[in-house]
Amino acid sequence: MHGYLLTIAYDGRAFAGWQRQEGFDTVQERLEEALLAILGEPVTVHGAGRTDAGVHALRQAAHVRIERDFEPSKLLRALNGNLPPDVRVVAVTRVPPEFHARFSAIGKRYVYRVVVASIAPVFDRGRRHWVRRPCDVTRMRTAARALVGEHDFAAFATNPGYERKRGTVRRIDHLHVLRRGGGFDIAVQGNGFLYNMVRAIAGTLIEVGVGKREPAEVAAILASHDRRRAGQNAPAEGLYLQRVLYPRPAFHVDHDTAHSAPGTATETGSR
Repeated sequence: MHGYLLTIAYDGRAFAGWQRQEGFDTVQERLEEALLAILGEPVTVHGAGRTDAGVHALRQAAHVRIERDFEPSKLLRALNGNLPPDVRVVAVTRVPPEFHARFSAIGKRYVYRVVVASIAPVFDRGRRHWVRRPCDVTRMRTAARALVGEHDFAAFATNPGYERKRGTVRRIDHLHVLRRGGGFDIAVQGNGFLYNMVRAIAGTLIEVGVGKREPAEVAAILASHDRRRAGQNAPAEGLYLQRVLYPRPAFHVDHDTAHSAPGTATETGSR
């Protein structure tokens, strides 16, 4: 068997999320249909994680194991030739048989994008969350500091009771609020995330930004472990899975490692 890591970009507006669901159009199903067209037999695509309906990806990761030995460049072209325009494989990398897109990952990086304007934007609709009130980025940065490090993030999980069965302690390595043209981005990187954790963090920080909360409240919310005290989940449309992180040894193979589409990096990365 030959293992391949697929790095995938998609517009979440077109799909009911990543995971295959009966009766719904999903990214996993589209990739599996493309592989079926190429190979003539069904192949399961294993993703690094699920994204919900409306959530976008810049560099989602998934692996496949197939009998046929493909040059990565040929597999890249064949996949994109069988995919709709809303999803693209941007890189194909050979990986050892033991590699697993989910279990080999050491972290993820997300970005939540916000446009601030008194009138709803036309061209950012569905790609950035619209906030009509001015946001104080300095206040948001102050509040965000309380979330960096290893903590119990039950207060920022949509279903903390269920999540506690697996544990709600996670580590955030970086959390930045970055000014962007017409708004800002909330960029967060960590070793793992609870269900809707990034959207809950974004929603809470936005409430700080517009003056609904004081920055010091975020530390108290985190310590409470009570989801009811945090802000509402920010809408899915602003969320992007930016990168899945792997240790470099996970990519070690003896030959012809990777091929990317023009203008893209050659690996999902450990940066």
